[in-house]
Parts: sequence; structure tokens; C-alpha cells
Amino acid sequence: MKYTQTLLFVVLCSLLLMLAGSARAQSTKPGVVTVVRLSGEVKYSLGDGVWHPLVAGKILAAGAVIQTGHDAAVDIVLGKEVSMPQADPVPNRISQAADSDVRGFVAYKPSAEQNTIRMTSDTILAIDKLTVSDTGVDSVSDTELDLRQGGIYNSVKKLSGASQYLIKIPNGIAGIRGTLFYIDVTGKCFVIPRTDESAPPSSVVLSLIAANGKPMTVVVGQGQQFDPQTGKTSPLPPSFITGVEQVFAALRTTYLGVVNFTFDQTQCHISPTTGHHN
Repeated sequence: MKYTQTLLFVVLCSLLLMLAGSARAQSTKPGVVTVVRLSGEVKYSLGDGVWHPLVAGKILAAGAVIQTGHDAAVDIVLGKEVSMPQADPVPNRISQAADSDVRGFVAYKPSAEQNTIRMTSDTILAIDKLTVSDTGVDSVSDTELDLRQGGIYNSVKKLSGASQYLIKIPNGIAGIRGTLFYIDVTGKCFVIPRTDESAPPSSVVLSLIAANGKPMTVVVGQGQQFDPQTGKTSPLPPSFITGVEQVFAALRTTYLGVVNFTFDQTQCHISPTTGHHN
């Protein structure tokens, strides 16, 4: 009897684990790449070697490759689909126009609360994997990027313990735990200090093949930079941090500018009999 009860308990536990695994699988959805702004010549491929011009508002999936031309740049949002205000006739927030010469109100969208990247000029970035899961308690994301040429600025939100954010480069791989950083194909990397003191410390962990051919692991913390030529980390100069903060500020907001106007439609009518107006 005891053996039968134990066997039944094991079977029930197995069924519960299978159901939980199935629920997690069903909640896992493919993430997308949303292009929010760009300048210069930027193009993309779906992995078939055929290139197409890229425009703001374009949505791409895993498997896409993005390339920026000379003196070009593009900002992209990774994760869930971002609603583009240009395509949404109904604003979700209205405020008075900032310009006193403009009567009426301005409608706009809030900033995106997702992972964002700015690709600099002459950069090639492949989106190898991008999934998002809602567990009911937290959001779990799995991001794998392949930086084949150039460099990228990254604004990565705080990730859950089960999430991962990896960037492959020709001589290694970088693992990120929610931070503001830059990395290029040589392994050059710097991490900007967060202004939010309550945020947990974050860093970029680099696993590289050094110049001598031996593997090495480097942890680049906030306010530090790594030079692959010397294999050493050093503090970032304050003047340098000030210079690049505007780039990360733009990535954190991913603003899209004014997109709609609701003008004052008040009309004056003159009574033909009394001369009064209302």
C-alpha cells in the first residue's frame, strides 16, 4: 500500500512538472527588434544575403542582420513590440504644447522601458536569438547578439535571475547583467556608472582569447574601461563619462518626437440680431 502511494505521488509530481513546463513554453514568445530612429544609410538582411533599406518603425525578428553605413547610426529596441506613435491614431497621453505660439495640445508616447542599442557607423549586428517569457511574477528574456563589425552602445535594464543577455564578438563573448555600456569587435569595453544609487551593482563579464592565444575572463565594473591591447581595466575619466552620457540618455528615453497635434477648435459666433457673441 505504501509503495502504491509513493508511486502515485511520484506520478502526480511528474504530471505537475510537465504541466508547469508546458505553461512556461506556452508563455515564451519570440521577441522583436523595433527600429525607433536612424540617420544615414542603414540596411538589413533576413539572413539570405539580400539587403533592404531600413526605416524607422520597421520590426524585425531573430535571424535579421543590420548594417550601418559610413556616418550612419540606428537606435533599436529589443524585446516586446513597441507601438510606434506614427501608426497609432489614438494618443495615450496629452499635454499642453510647450511652444506658446502653438495653440492646443501635443500628443505623444512615453519612453520605452526595454533594452535598447545604438549601432554606430560601419557596424554589422546579427540578432541570433530573442525571446521573452512572462512568468506571472517576472519577465524572463533570452538575448543573443553577434557583433561582427564596429561597435554598439547598450542600455540594458535590470534582468531577472533567469534572463541572459549575451554578445558574441570575433574573439570571445560578453555577458551582461543590466547596465549601460559600450563594446566593439576588438573587445574594447566601458561601463557607465548608473545615477540611481539604489540600483544593484552591474557589470560586463568578458570571456576572450587574449593576444597570447590564452583564454581570459575580465569583469568590467561601473566606471571602468577595458583595453584589449593591454588586457587591463582602468577607471573612466570623468570628462569622458560626461561626454557619452547624452548617448545613453537618448537610449534610455528612445523618444520619437512630437507626432500628433490636437488644436484648439473654439469658434466665435456673432448674433445677427443682438450683436452679442459666445
